[in-house]
Amino acid sequence: MDLTPYVTNLRNELAVAAEAGGEDARALAERLTAPLDSAVRLTLLEALSAAADEITTDLAPGSVELRLRGREPGFIVTPPPTDESFAGAAQPAAGMTPPPVLDADDGAMARINVRLPEQLKARIEEAAANEKISANVWLVRAAAAALDSGTTRRAEPNRATVGAQHITGWVR
Repeated sequence: MDLTPYVTNLRNELAVAAEAGGEDARALAERLTAPLDSAVRLTLLEALSAAADEITTDLAPGSVELRLRGREPGFIVTPPPTDESFAGAAQPAAGMTPPPVLDADDGAMARINVRLPEQLKARIEEAAANEKISANVWLVRAAAAALDSGTTRRAEPNRATVGAQHITGWVR
């Protein structure tokens, strides 16, 4: 998405408004518009980012991401999975529950920075790509499933359970 037409339009509108103030105002407006270019671009990017966040909230579990290539923004849209994409998926085993469906209307979104080993990051991206969802959506689902299943707490091993292995979960 090229922001140049929007920045140029704002520059022209400022010049038209300055014409009403006379020659001094017009000269001042011309001197101010060049340094304002970066500030205008940053403000437009912030507005686009906020719009992408709102759209993601409404589109969940799909998402919209704003990415920069040089000075120009671009959108990456990950649509929500369709029912057909799950047609060939394995059904949960008896007694198992599928991952929770998150309600996107429950409030504001929050951002968190996570440092992952490169190998784990690659595995997460691969798993998300296999499900045709973004890595962010995949991580949100995994975190919610872990919290809902109660597997986030580690018990101290005792002699009665050492060596015992139990695996529970839901797999596609």
